[in-house]
Amino acid sequence: MLTRSGKPGKAMNPTSNSSDISFGREPVGSLLVDSVFFRFVEDELLPAIGIESSTFWRGLESLIDDLTPTNRALLATRDNLQAQIDEWHKARSGQPWNHEEYVAFLREIGYLKESGAPFQIATSGVDREIATIAGPQLVVPVSNARFALNAANARWGSLYDALYGTDVISKDGGKEPGSSYNPTRGAAVIRYVSDFLDRTIPLETGSHANVSVYSIDASSDKKKCIATMDDGSTSGFREADKFVAYTDTGSQHSYLFRNNELHIEVQTDPNHVVGRDAPGNVSDVILESAITTIQDCEDSVAAVDAEDKVGVYRNWLGLMQGTLEAKLEKGGRTITRRLNQDRIFTAVDGGDLRLSGQSLLLVRNVGHLMTTDAVLDKDDNEVFEGLIDAVVTSACAIANSRQSERMANSQSGSVYIVKPKMHGPDEVAFTNTLFGRVENLLGLASNTLKVGVMDEERRTTVNLQECIRAVKDRLVFINTGFLDRTGDEIHTSMHAGPMLPKEAIKAEPWINAYEDWNVDTGIRCGLPGKAQIGKGMWPKPDEMKQMMASKQAHPEAGANCAWVPSPTAATLHAMHYHAVDVRQVQEKLAAREFASLDDILTPPLGDPADFDAETIQSELNNNAQGILGYVVRWIDQGVGCSKVPDISDVGLMEDRATLRISSQHIANWLLHSVTTEEQVLETFKHMAEIVDGQNAGDPLYTRMSDSFDTSIAFAAACDLVLKGVDQPNGYTEPLLHTHRRNCKAK
Repeated sequence: MLTRSGKPGKAMNPTSNSSDISFGREPVGSLLVDSVFFRFVEDELLPAIGIESSTFWRGLESLIDDLTPTNRALLATRDNLQAQIDEWHKARSGQPWNHEEYVAFLREIGYLKESGAPFQIATSGVDREIATIAGPQLVVPVSNARFALNAANARWGSLYDALYGTDVISKDGGKEPGSSYNPTRGAAVIRYVSDFLDRTIPLETGSHANVSVYSIDASSDKKKCIATMDDGSTSGFREADKFVAYTDTGSQHSYLFRNNELHIEVQTDPNHVVGRDAPGNVSDVILESAITTIQDCEDSVAAVDAEDKVGVYRNWLGLMQGTLEAKLEKGGRTITRRLNQDRIFTAVDGGDLRLSGQSLLLVRNVGHLMTTDAVLDKDDNEVFEGLIDAVVTSACAIANSRQSERMANSQSGSVYIVKPKMHGPDEVAFTNTLFGRVENLLGLASNTLKVGVMDEERRTTVNLQECIRAVKDRLVFINTGFLDRTGDEIHTSMHAGPMLPKEAIKAEPWINAYEDWNVDTGIRCGLPGKAQIGKGMWPKPDEMKQMMASKQAHPEAGANCAWVPSPTAATLHAMHYHAVDVRQVQEKLAAREFASLDDILTPPLGDPADFDAETIQSELNNNAQGILGYVVRWIDQGVGCSKVPDISDVGLMEDRATLRISSQHIANWLLHSVTTEEQVLETFKHMAEIVDGQNAGDPLYTRMSDSFDTSIAFAAACDLVLKGVDQPNGYTEPLLHTHRRNCKAK
């Protein structure tokens, strides 16, 4: 990477994404732009949105010049606050915990802000998928075109398929799935779905399990759906207004219902292999599933240089244009995956009802920390990646309004950007300023860019009301995330003492208080009816029976969206939102006592005397195996999110958030002598052999245990722990990017 003088460019801070491989640079004003990125902007982005090249580059240059100093200052504040907290804990080492003194100290240094007067957010122009529909949400790496398309198309999903292909339906009693259709298993699926329909769109009399045929009663201006029962009697629906539309194509019919703002499509076909034997000839039930999808540029993506970033941006632009495609081999033939078309029905009043065939898409930018070699500023410093993300992802979204093949992603003309890893109100206010500058650059109306604030750092949690206030005119989303939040909890309190084992941390009072605090604050700041209050990911994509038994707790807790790991999981989780009216839940929660800030500010500390040798080694094994299983794919293959088998071979969805908590946890135990560096390294070597074995079937996999001294992935995993105390806020990106660049250079 060469600058104007031919010398290597300077990273703005040690968290650079810089690549050692130069692809050439283009001088643009005072900027030096990587040629790959420059050509993407000139040849693909600007023609797609109709903005002049000079306007774009001048605006970007001005934005970088003006906002870079503030970004630097905010990061310096993070470091300064953490240093003061570290020193406070060191000075009280060995003393009993004094909570009142601790809270007073956090207020004194400005970590904990005073809350201002109550207020309500004033966000307008919000689509109903965010404002009024409660339902599942997917998060997917936009760098993977196939995953991105699958998630975007997951707005609608087959309930029959979701049940038949997962462990929600038992394999006992001859119900094993196989290479061909098993009628016994199919019958169990049909019974399950009939029960769901009875609970959700019940008939006036009888059960959906005893329907002979569904039909349309057209005797009045507003058509009705009628069920004819096996005994020849007929029944309407207990809540007739839930029937909203239908289609009629020969022997194939569909009946569309709406419950709790979510659609259910009952498809019938007496000639279908399933429908011919099902009550009412129901060939499938299609659920409105992933209402929204976050296309991720951050934790689930391994983008370490300009070339990687262009791949991310190109896919996002393709989604917005409707042109993104992905080819895959399936069943011996090549399939081309594209965005779904809109779904058109005949409404009960005789008009057309058009529904989007895809999720409403949000895009998650990176946080304020990292820099990118895509652009060098006037001083040859790499530019903050978050600045480039905000400009480019917003610009890509403009292309959506210029296509006419499908309903617009946002019917209200908004652009939805999720901003992660912000620490406190000042950083959120900086995002508000950044978005305003981007709107000016791109010629967008004020507050076109909506923001989702991820409540995953403790300084944001404890100051959440003031964080929301800082973006009250554009806020559309807050959510909780146990993993990143726990990683920040450990790092913030690193010198306070040794942490409990990870499973024990989950049972500590602070985590439930944190979850409730997020909902309580969101409700009192007026988010219901305007914005999403979200919950975190179900991490086990193969354990759907467990998910169905537990994840209804999220809507019951007042969350109108929650993350799921797959389109299938979205279809199953959608049933929870039919069972729970989140609007009613939020109305009740508005009157409850606020969650405890004191609980939130109590670190999950343990007593090493309670940790026997077996407990310590088991915890190290679990953490080290998870770290290695994720890092080896990140470093060697550039895979930022994957299903990684845990130490018991249960597949878990892993991204940088899971990595952060595991690496910080071992680093904490090392710092407080719960374990030793020798024990940690021996554990890593043993777990590397296990991870190598778990990946034996991957032809792209590079074994670590063959040569620990030369394995970049193994070195990266060890560094995350051994250097964990010194990483900014415990983040894994700086070390991951450094080692991934080294791997790419080889």
